[in-house]
Amino acid sequence: MDQCKYNVVFEPFSEKHFVKSFAKKYKSSWVKTQDYIEFMCGRIDNVLNTQHADLISTSADGNYKLVKLDFAIFGIKVSPKKSGNRCILCVDEKLNLVRVLLVYAKTDLPAKNETQEWKKMVRDEYEDVADKFKL
Repeated sequence: MDQCKYNVVFEPFSEKHFVKSFAKKYKSSWVKTQDYIEFMCGRIDNVLNTQHADLISTSADGNYKLVKLDFAIFGIKVSPKKSGNRCILCVDEKLNLVRVLLVYAKTDLPAKNETQEWKKMVRDEYEDVADKFKL
């Protein structure tokens, strides 16, 4: 049986802001989508070898990774890249933990610069993560 290497935690900020709107908009499809996100995050080392995840940064000590994960809503026939749905993850190699910091659709953020917007949210909401990656 395939074993998860990482435990996965959706941070309260991600739950309160964007997950709540995904759940309301997509109803039962969101439950399956969130299960799939947890499945992928539990095997993030493998997923980083695909086009579904991008390694943004590694901490100076090598114990943490900042990752952007593309995902599609279950049952909608759009690829994860084209869907515009993203998760920002902090991977803790010492604790074997993936923290889901943000879950958003590109349309949830101002159009001018997606990267700057999610970095600002991480700086504002997750000081510990911002310090690790010098955001």
